[in-house]
Amino acid sequence: MKKNILYIALAAVGGLLAGYLFFGDTFGKSENQDNTHNHQVEEGQLWTCSMHPQVMQPEPGDCPICGMDLIPAESGADGLAPGQFRMTKNALALADVRTTIVGSATAGGHSLRLSGTIQENEKAGATQAAYFGGRIEELFVNFEGEEVKSGQKLASLYAPELVSAQQELITASGLKASQPELYKAVRNKLKLWKLTEKQIGEIEASGRVQEYFPVYATVSGTVSEIRVQAGDYVDKGSPLFKIANLGSVWAVFDAYENQVSLLREGQPLIVTAKSYPDAPVEARISFINPVLNASTRTVEVQTVLQNPEGKFKPGMFVTGDLALTHKGQNEALVIPESAVLWTGERSVVYVKTDPNAPVFVMSVIRVVDDVNGEFTVVSGLENGEEVVTQGTFTLDAAAQLKGKKSMMHDGSGSVPTGHEGHLNTPMANSAEAESTPGKRIFSKAFTVEMATLIPAYLKMKDALVAGDVPVAQAGARELGRLMSAIPTNGLGADEKSVHEDSQDQVKAIADSEVLETQRKHFVRLNEVLIPTIETSGSGAQTLYVQTCPMANNNKGAIWLSAQKEIRNPYYGDAMLSCGRVISTIQ
Repeated sequence: MKKNILYIALAAVGGLLAGYLFFGDTFGKSENQDNTHNHQVEEGQLWTCSMHPQVMQPEPGDCPICGMDLIPAESGADGLAPGQFRMTKNALALADVRTTIVGSATAGGHSLRLSGTIQENEKAGATQAAYFGGRIEELFVNFEGEEVKSGQKLASLYAPELVSAQQELITASGLKASQPELYKAVRNKLKLWKLTEKQIGEIEASGRVQEYFPVYATVSGTVSEIRVQAGDYVDKGSPLFKIANLGSVWAVFDAYENQVSLLREGQPLIVTAKSYPDAPVEARISFINPVLNASTRTVEVQTVLQNPEGKFKPGMFVTGDLALTHKGQNEALVIPESAVLWTGERSVVYVKTDPNAPVFVMSVIRVVDDVNGEFTVVSGLENGEEVVTQGTFTLDAAAQLKGKKSMMHDGSGSVPTGHEGHLNTPMANSAEAESTPGKRIFSKAFTVEMATLIPAYLKMKDALVAGDVPVAQAGARELGRLMSAIPTNGLGADEKSVHEDSQDQVKAIADSEVLETQRKHFVRLNEVLIPTIETSGSGAQTLYVQTCPMANNNKGAIWLSAQKEIRNPYYGDAMLSCGRVISTIQ
């Protein structure tokens, strides 16, 4: 028995020894490798929230915002600058993202379009003044726009001084033989008051004083301004009428500061009136104002247009197209319009920072002049940078999900992710949500309430398109009632600001009986209201964010429309189709 136990013990020891010889090293290595690998993962691993990617922690746990379990963050983001984010090749392919190297406008390969208006040729016009003081007895030209001929009677005046001078003439005429110098002086006095030899002779021959004297036009043209009314008293030299010679007119354009170096006097351009799109006119730059308008940062560029048929009328909108036949000291940097995203007054693009890797960053830029599908860049980009020109909205959505700078987030403060209204999150109680500079924070409940304003807003917008002041007032009052019904208890600082500012602008529109004043407040209303609608969406209705670069004193302005077709609320019939769609809200 003892002998059997000994054999069993020896067999067990032998098995253990053989197992060690065959597998011991492998097991050891595997265990060491696993331990090493786990150690490395734990040492470099970051943890994030699937709903709040801006949260990054060195260890697992709960999201400090929504309380969800943290998950391992994606590797490969190390080494990116703040604001930069990386896209996978599959994501780029699905989004069909395409980029373009931006550059300056080259000689013969680019045109520049300027916007302007038709104005009177001040050199060809004249101001009809009173050559003697008195009272306007009667006007023979009663409305502006009337055509007059040189020598035509414009008005009659009662002039006490002229009555006295006539009496002196009648007296002096009886003494002309004995006092010829006195007689000559009296006649010259009347000539200085623009009385003709015929008029003076008639007074002298009749021996009667005329109480009323006519005022004759000294030039032919169109009466552009009447400055007096019957019964007015005027002084010697006072302007009575402004007569414009519309046989030639000025086309006056606004050129931005960065475009001045591309312009020169004598440079040819093609002028096209909005009223005659199929009848362009060749002209040349005759004058470039040496003084820059400090408020608009523009310079007036002037050209003379011959107008024998009178088709160009002062106030008409025109465009001037110039071929850039030479390079200025500062070339115009241009980008495709598809590269630009708009949010209010802010325009942004996405720049590919690494030519060999799909790494992008948002950049805020300033652009002017949408010409042939291209914008001229004033600031924010450098020549040679690579910008996204297709798939831009998809890329912006990816940036928002990754907590990076985006169209709706300028890089400061927290990032909206769609969870802001959830229970136990900071946005659940709007009163506790703090505003951060450069980024407005809205609760989901607030944006939903603001979205209910859309029907009343569209009614008011359509009235502004039609130029119907009373209907616009009625729409504004309806919009104001809806705004007043929104609960204000618990609103955050940003929400209160939007609510109060919107109400102020709507009230101003409702109280105003002047169309231009209504449209001015409509500009500010859109700047405040549209970002909230973009955040919440429009429900079942599709809305189009549209813009006109000429509105708001050429600063540009936006509005919402239920139709894709442009119907400009800032100009109405004057420029009904001026504008374009910059984004869609669904």
